[in-house]
Order: sequence, then C-alpha cells, then structure tokens
Amino acid sequence: MRIVRYSYPSYRSFAPAPAVFSRSPWSGLETEIDRLFASVETPAVTQRFPVDLYEDESNAYVRAELPGINRDDIQVEMTDGNLSISAVRKTPSSEGQVEQSSSASRTLAIPADVAAEKVSAAYENGVLTVTLPKRETAKPAKVTVAVK
Repeated sequence: MRIVRYSYPSYRSFAPAPAVFSRSPWSGLETEIDRLFASVETPAVTQRFPVDLYEDESNAYVRAELPGINRDDIQVEMTDGNLSISAVRKTPSSEGQVEQSSSASRTLAIPADVAAEKVSAAYENGVLTVTLPKRETAKPAKVTVAVK
C-alpha cells in the first residue's frame, strides 16, 4: 500500500519557505505503513531462479540449479517457441506444523532453429539440464572453395 505524496508547488524566491511546507505531513505515517506491509509476504508469489544458456554445434542447452526439489515436482514444457520450467519445493511437515511449499518458475524464448519435438530434459544431483537439438538446416556446414 502506498499513500500518494502530494507535492506543494514550489516557487523560486529569495524568501525562505515557511516551515509548514518543507516536509510532507504524511511522511512519517507513510514510512510506518510501508514498513508494516514490507514484512508481509504473500505465499502465492512465485520466485525466479537463474539459468545458464550455452550451445555447441548441434544442441543448445538450458541448465538450472534446483537443489532440494524432487524430480516429480519439476515441470518442463515447450509451447509456441517458449520453454517453461516450473518447480515446487515442499518442506515436510514436522510434528504440529503444516507442510509448506514454495514455487519457482522461468519462461525463456527459444529461437526458431530448435527442433521442438526432440527436446529432452535430465535432472541429476539438483541440476536440471534441458537439451534443445538444432534443426538440420541450422547446423553449420563446411563449404569447400574450388580453385579456378
């Protein structure tokens, strides 16, 4: 929540401004309200995680570190040239506590030279690696130069 701070018109003059207009009367209240609501976090907010992108001659790769997440809680989808990775981390409930979960997701635009039907993903030791094979037309080809 943010209170709109009204600004008073400032006129250039050599006379000092009255002390009443030097500071907004709401500044102290606004600071306290901001501090109160800054500590409240909604659990529905999804987080983003960093990814590494690299490629070689035949494939492009997306690598994401997702430690502590079960393989069943990771979803990878390729739709309309976008790669979407989402993961849910579940904290087991202990005696008297409720199970908690947090989600993270990331969507990346994938170039058109990737064969979407051949995309594969592997999850090992907390690292998700998505392999994006390039189409045959996108792979570099060697051309020999003839001497005349």
